[in-house]
Amino acid sequence: MDVQPTTDPFAVTTHEALQALYAAPSETVMNKVTDRLEAKTRAFIAASPFCLLATSGPRGPHVTPRGDAPGFVLAPDEKTLVLPDRRGNNRLDGYRDIIDNPAVAFLFLVPGAGETLRVHGQARISTDPAFRELCIAEEKLPTTVLITTVTEVYLQCPKAFIRSSLWGERKRPEGLPSMGQLLAEHLRGGLDAAAYDRDGPARLRATLY
Repeated sequence: MDVQPTTDPFAVTTHEALQALYAAPSETVMNKVTDRLEAKTRAFIAASPFCLLATSGPRGPHVTPRGDAPGFVLAPDEKTLVLPDRRGNNRLDGYRDIIDNPAVAFLFLVPGAGETLRVHGQARISTDPAFRELCIAEEKLPTTVLITTVTEVYLQCPKAFIRSSLWGERKRPEGLPSMGQLLAEHLRGGLDAAAYDRDGPARLRATLY
């Protein structure tokens, strides 16, 4: 998409100018990206009743909310997500984007959990009867499913949820992998999960603003 020129004298318009404003990211932040959905990551998705789906096409970007019972998005293996298309308004903005540009991004949320899970991939719209049958709800088949081949997976820290108090007093679901456990899995064991979780509250307080 073309970048529109601006007359704003304070606009940041180059990568170099942008990086000069911010400190370099930590080694953990740079290395936490993986290309697959490992066991604890799939457990997070199975606990999620809500996600956002981002797409982009010739008409511009779109982001749509998707929700149902926890686990409504299937992760049948390490490289695949299956999202049922529940009944909506039939504008099909995001799906029209995918026909032109299969690149998609998901943001998974679990009520009570501060961290979110970001998943990027290449998607296709499918009428595969086997996947549609797996996604039946209230005795109704979805018209289509969105099958995404995963290319990138990483966690987003909980600072936004702490600042906004989005979940209020709602507690983290029992049995949900901790952020330290999820990061350790993504880093292939290159992180002490227990120490990361133990030090997390103090670390977040020190870096919240």
